[in-house]
Amino acid sequence: MKIPLQIAVRNLPHSPALEERVRESAAKLEEFHPRIVSCRVAIEESGMHHRRGRQFEVRVDVRVPGDQIVANRSHGEDVYVAVRDAFDAMRHQLQEAARITRGDTRKTRRKESEAPDEERS
Repeated sequence: MKIPLQIAVRNLPHSPALEERVRESAAKLEEFHPRIVSCRVAIEESGMHHRRGRQFEVRVDVRVPGDQIVANRSHGEDVYVAVRDAFDAMRHQLQEAARITRGDTRKTRRKESEAPDEERS
């Protein structure tokens, strides 16, 4: 991975497997936006909830030229699901940012069957 990556884990024991999953997910982000400057990932266990059990919060901050993009996700019981969901959200936001940078605009096209027909009464 060419972009600088910072990983912060709070209120959880250090896990090489979790760190590797974050590194792999962050490396894939470069496919969706070519000009990522930095990536910060914060993973936190926000404590035990008396009904829902463990809660995990994941925040992914990515800087691209002229913008900072943030994705937050939380999940109960599984930190890997929270990481996956946060990186999926970041991927969608990076795709949108890259599209805007390229100057692409979305144009919705009507199907011919949906086009207004003046001959109908």
